[in-house]
Formats: sequence, C-alpha cells, structure tokens
Amino acid sequence: MHSKRRANLLKTTKGFQRGRKKLIKLATTAVMKAGANAFRDRRAKKRTARALWLVQLNAAVREHGLTYSKFINGLKTAKIELDRKVLAELARKEPKAFVKIIEKIKA
Repeated sequence: MHSKRRANLLKTTKGFQRGRKKLIKLATTAVMKAGANAFRDRRAKKRTARALWLVQLNAAVREHGLTYSKFINGLKTAKIELDRKVLAELARKEPKAFVKIIEKIKA
C-alpha cells in the first residue's frame, strides 16, 4: 500500500521539473499545490472569459456609435435575451446579424 501510494504520486508528477518529480516530500507538496491552483483557475477561467466577451462587445458596438452600457440597456428594454457569450460570437462571426440587433436597439 505504502509503495503503491508513492508510485501513484510519482506518476502524477510526470512532467514536473527537478526534485518535484523524483523526491517524495517535494512531489507531495507539488501535487497539492497543483491541485489547489487547478481548482482556483477553473473558476478564474470563467471570469476571464466573461471579461473578454465584454471587451469584444464594447469594440463591436462602438463601431456603430454605441457604448457597451447603452447597448446592454437597449437589449433589456427591447427584451432581447441573448447572453454576452452569444452576442460576442455574433459580433465576430455574423456581423450582419449583429447589425440587425443593433438596429432593433436603436429603433
């Protein structure tokens, strides 16, 4: 059991550098830290993705004489329920459809 646990630990540290992949004490802390960072960054990834969508939307709507905040307010008043991810993708991949949304907001 003891050696199997150690073997699994060293299997997990494959790709780590220097003693962090070979020495049990260093490998243990490295694996714990890697797991904690992975847990934290899975949540941070969602925040950074949303921030990117906001920047993309702001750039796209400014080309049509709007600001991001006025655009979002216009979406709510026009009762258009598309999330920021979809809107950013529309602005990037389907500019004609995005222009129609903006025209609806302006009207």
